[in-house]
Amino acid sequence: MKIQISDQLQSIPPSGIREFFDLVLGMEDIISLGIGEPDFVTPWNICEAGIYALERGFTSYTSNQGIESLRRNISGYLSKRYKIKYDYKDNILITVGTSEGYDLAIRAIVNPGDEVLIPEPCYVSYYQVAKLAGAKPKYIPTKDSNFKLTAEGLSRAITKKSRILVLNYPANPTGVSFKENELKKIAKVVKQHDLIVLSDEIYSELSYDFDHTIFSAIPAMKERTVYINGFSKAYAMTGWRIGYVCGPKDIIQGMNKIHQYTMLCAPIMSQMAASEALLRGESAVKAMNREYIKRRNYVTERLGQLKFDFPYPEGAFYIFASVKHTGLSGKEFSYRLLNEKKVAVVPGVAFGSSENNKDYIRICYTTEFEKLKSALDRIEQFLKG
Repeated sequence: MKIQISDQLQSIPPSGIREFFDLVLGMEDIISLGIGEPDFVTPWNICEAGIYALERGFTSYTSNQGIESLRRNISGYLSKRYKIKYDYKDNILITVGTSEGYDLAIRAIVNPGDEVLIPEPCYVSYYQVAKLAGAKPKYIPTKDSNFKLTAEGLSRAITKKSRILVLNYPANPTGVSFKENELKKIAKVVKQHDLIVLSDEIYSELSYDFDHTIFSAIPAMKERTVYINGFSKAYAMTGWRIGYVCGPKDIIQGMNKIHQYTMLCAPIMSQMAASEALLRGESAVKAMNREYIKRRNYVTERLGQLKFDFPYPEGAFYIFASVKHTGLSGKEFSYRLLNEKKVAVVPGVAFGSSENNKDYIRICYTTEFEKLKSALDRIEQFLKG
């Protein structure tokens, strides 16, 4: 029997991050600056809430939309934190991480051939998930504007087929973010061309240099924005697989319909732990942020001394650094650094078009401070040959 894989799936490459890190498995003495996962353990009070849920026998399905108390807590958190109101009954859906939220939103909105505009470099899933949904993803290069989408750049990219704009800030892989006045300029173009915005703000609580503004809080943007967030990054809850989406009622209902037939619901114990994170997790988030800022300041200083060029990260925990001055491409640099000095970084080509990102690497500073020092020492030794 001949096994046939769909043509659409065959046209999609494996994740550039995972493909590279398959090489790391089994290697010893590796310092990884590659995977975007907090090195902190989930704060104990959050873990305890999940454990207590199991001890009380909460091992069942929940409603497809998610536990009502968690949706109420998300609504209250957003109202208090950002002065924006989402009805827990109609406008909030609990998802299995933000990645599912993005996938559901794309599939609920696009028709075949619709254009999805994606500023790049970008998170590895954005382009391929849009393609799987039958849309036509289109990169918007941002290298010439310090890796930030501008209103002018967006205007140039829009065509009659453009349907969705994907935003992610603070951004993976660059760490850059937007101030309110910058978002308002983008919003003006969005409204003018009647776009829907998928705003992935998973790193919103990891904003270091200025207050985070959520896109849906910009005037006239709430009704055309799908706000995507979760608990993986700020609360160090990657393995709990818990996220949420807020948006217009019709879109949330459409997303929930797909969710019903695919994932059904997020794990009940993870939902209960997420409620604890919202209610009593702020101090832990602030403590982790202080450490991230310390690491960012150290790594950017060392990279600057070593003549790397990069956009200054204003949030998240990434640095997108050019290696052009070394005479190597980002991929060559990454492979040689791994093999010769046992430091793992991610080639920039994993995050968009190879031409725009071929000279870059992504460095992730989610590893303890002493290991960061050792990694930078090894990079310095590598550069000296």
